[in-house]
Amino acid sequence: MHCIIAYAASENLPPEALQDLRLPRLQALLARLQPAALDRDSAGDNPPPAPAHERAHARALGWDQRAPLPWAAWQTRSTDPGAQAWITPCHWQIGMDQVFMLEPASLKLSDEESQALLQTLLPYLQEDGLQVRWHDALHWHAQGELLGGWHAPSLDRVINANVRPWITGGLPGALVRLYSELQMLAYNHPVNDARLARGQLPVNAFWIHGAGRLPVPCAPQQALRFFDDLRVPALAGDVAAWRAAWQHLDERLPAPDTPQLQLTLCSESAAQDWAAQASGWLGRLRRAFVTPNTTATLEALIKP
Repeated sequence: MHCIIAYAASENLPPEALQDLRLPRLQALLARLQPAALDRDSAGDNPPPAPAHERAHARALGWDQRAPLPWAAWQTRSTDPGAQAWITPCHWQIGMDQVFMLEPASLKLSDEESQALLQTLLPYLQEDGLQVRWHDALHWHAQGELLGGWHAPSLDRVINANVRPWITGGLPGALVRLYSELQMLAYNHPVNDARLARGQLPVNAFWIHGAGRLPVPCAPQQALRFFDDLRVPALAGDVAAWRAAWQHLDERLPAPDTPQLQLTLCSESAAQDWAAQASGWLGRLRRAFVTPNTTATLEALIKP
């Protein structure tokens, strides 16, 4: 079994989030496993489009890391070989030299509001060859050739971050134009007029993510469990909720003696694999006398 834990540590949380965090099941797992491969963002200002937990998940699914990661097609269990993506309504805070993406969930966009926005935008999306259907308030499922062959920046990569570098550096020209058109159409939309009247933030932007074609085959080589329980409190910067979610998640981790167990702990920028260690006398001795430091293990995910 391969377990991947997204946001096991997060750069969006203060260092004290890890202090005295008791995770007995994780500690027991680490005592049985040893560090294996480490995937970390390279130093510099140009991180890859996908955060580390998405890259780890894609590797576990057997996907080609050089190709776009087609989460929309995979998450909808589509059998269509064409290019697909998610479109998410969102809010950008626009400054002098930054365009800051708020967490879309913080808009509390209703289904009715989302559907009304989509109905207005649909003819313009269709003009660009995109077939779009409503999936939920924050996910519109799009299909069309415009979405293929492009490494779309993950939504998790741009939440709480400056999106300007992604827009100006590498986004296909047709999509830059589409973004601009959708923003102008949303500007005076009745949904936004009503939201502003209630003191709510308007939907003033959209983000395309999870774009690509589903590879064949795309089944994991072993049983796979992907835990994203920590995502929402991490993105919100809610230390108390994140710690509580970690402790609840810890209770649901597999037993240390689970056969062929592999563990991957992720932050936004790093994914550390842990694999079964040798079962000889040296390994048994280590497990008997060495107590893993879970805090140090998690801190290492957010330290270069």
